[in-house]
Amino acid sequence: MSEVKNANDSAELGGKYLTFFLDREEYGLEILKVREIIGMMDITPVPRTPKFVCGVINLRGKVIPVVNLRTKFGMETIETNGETCIIVVQAEDIEMGIVVDRVSEVIDIPTSAIQPPPAFGNKGISISYLLGIGKTEETIKLLLNIDKVLSRAELGQISQVGEAA
Repeated sequence: MSEVKNANDSAELGGKYLTFFLDREEYGLEILKVREIIGMMDITPVPRTPKFVCGVINLRGKVIPVVNLRTKFGMETIETNGETCIIVVQAEDIEMGIVVDRVSEVIDIPTSAIQPPPAFGNKGISISYLLGIGKTEETIKLLLNIDKVLSRAELGQISQVGEAA
């Protein structure tokens, strides 16, 4: 059985996670990667950016690029509503916002309740963005490695979007 590794190559993944929904799927982010949660606000589109980049926001004088995780994950886009929000995260050295359908809760998931991501064989499916699968009572949560949700090239593009704006 392979060990689950996080961005710091530690097998100790247990801890606090902010959980949120995209459609009916529940995801989790390491709470230490989360800077804040804000309601939806006006997002200024930036031309010639990847489709998953919504644009930028002005958060207390700081320009922050915003990514739509639904688009990034190939899901159907939906209209925003009162529960749609932006989670401001630190991905590697870039502060960015991610649009999610709704935030759920902060939960503590022990290492013993986290399993490695499933293996899909050589089907060309990359799941490096998953830290693991967190099991809580009757549900599972896909635990994201926010540093790997976007490739290095995509993170570079996001960084340039924030700087250009």
